[in-house]
Amino acid sequence: METRAPFVIVGAFILAAIGAVFGFVYWLHNTGGLGARTSYKLQFNGPVPGLLVGASVLFNGIRVGEVVSLGLAADSPRQVDAVISVLPDTPVRADTKVGLDFQGLTGVPVVALEGGVQLVASGPVPTLVAEPGAGQSMTQAARDALKRVDAVLAENAEPLQSTIANLKIFSEGLARNTGRLDGIVAGLERMTGGGTAAAPKVVYDLDAAEDFGSNRKPIKARFVLPDPTSILMFDTQRILIMPPGGSHPEFSDFQWSDSLPKLLQAKIIQSFENYDPGHAPLRAIEGVAAEYQLLIDVRGFQIRIGSEPVAEIGFSAKILDKDGRILASRLFSEKRKLEGLTPESAVRAFSGAFGAIAKDLIIWTVTVSG
Repeated sequence: METRAPFVIVGAFILAAIGAVFGFVYWLHNTGGLGARTSYKLQFNGPVPGLLVGASVLFNGIRVGEVVSLGLAADSPRQVDAVISVLPDTPVRADTKVGLDFQGLTGVPVVALEGGVQLVASGPVPTLVAEPGAGQSMTQAARDALKRVDAVLAENAEPLQSTIANLKIFSEGLARNTGRLDGIVAGLERMTGGGTAAAPKVVYDLDAAEDFGSNRKPIKARFVLPDPTSILMFDTQRILIMPPGGSHPEFSDFQWSDSLPKLLQAKIIQSFENYDPGHAPLRAIEGVAAEYQLLIDVRGFQIRIGSEPVAEIGFSAKILDKDGRILASRLFSEKRKLEGLTPESAVRAFSGAFGAIAKDLIIWTVTVSG
């Protein structure tokens, strides 16, 4: 009895272990999720690299079963037949899409099912055919893409070589003209308001005529002085230097207080006011009646460079009655020498020339209208 006791214990332990294994298998097939199953046939029209029996089956990304069978179709060398086993409540329909997905860093293949639009089953589900290229892995897709790129490059080798050669010529041209390009870019920056801020302009004004003496004849008529006319060259606030084309950096920051025609109009009116404040001409304003119009056409307002620089002012004047008839016309011009080619001496010379020409204009106007 003592000798048999250990053998009985060992035998009982072995039977218990075998029972536990069978119990685990039973649990795995029922409680563990591999009990009741529904099988479906799949068809892949192409290779399924790495797909194995036991691989997971996902429906909309959720694991619902596994692959239970894989085989080659005898009548189609490219076709692979598979059988999957999934949970009974998996909504597999006739329009369910089939594909392969590759998960993880190693790219383990799984069968991926995607639900269609059918909500209710309409009879037995036929063999589900995978989409073309469903078994193509990322590696194979990359290889195919590289093959296509290589084919395109091979077909266009000559045009690509020509393009590269043209780019080389273009870059060499840019290198030779770097200085000019910098100038163009700087000019564009100035036009668009970018780049380094421009130095502020120094504004200069013209002096009106003042000293008329005590023995002056009064202005009896009412004059209107419209905006003077001129060619486009004089519609500027810059100082004009003739002949053009020279470099005069000393005048780069020079600017008159207004465009030349407007400046002349304002200073002529001020000169008339200094002569007779009560009867000075008015600007052309709608509704203001006047007996005469004084029309000014600018002929010159520039520095002329010769043996010595000279400031020149010239304009024509016409007096019209209220019916538009010309009563008188005259050309006025005056010159003054510059002490030096500087903005300050230029302003003094222009002011002196304008003072003299303004006095002649006022005396002539008073005489014609008197």
